[in-house]
Amino acid sequence: MAKPLSEDLRIRVIRAVEGGMSRRAAAERFGISPASAVRFVREWRESRATSAKPQGGDQRSHRIEAHRDVILGAIRAKPDLTLTEIADMLKSELGASFAPSSIWRFLDRHAITFKKNRARRRAR
Repeated sequence: MAKPLSEDLRIRVIRAVEGGMSRRAAAERFGISPASAVRFVREWRESRATSAKPQGGDQRSHRIEAHRDVILGAIRAKPDLTLTEIADMLKSELGASFAPSSIWRFLDRHAITFKKNRARRRAR
């Protein structure tokens, strides 16, 4: 992912546009894309913000985390549930649709594994 442009550059673009220059001309003058100049000025006019927004990171796990107690309760009740069964249960009971991969990441975050280890059970 590319790095955000500096706040100093953002301020110079905003000042140029506020001083009467078009966004496209300001973008060309400072060597940035016209879309970036439009975004900088829009953000400035809406919220007076000149700094870059945070990049990366988790943006959506809060959706599945809202159902944490239901998922963990279902696993406690039936420890051998598959990811697909958990997804189906969430869909039918709560109307919440999640891919099995989302459920896997949820379980991984909570350090829950489903290894069967049949060979170890036979060795005991």
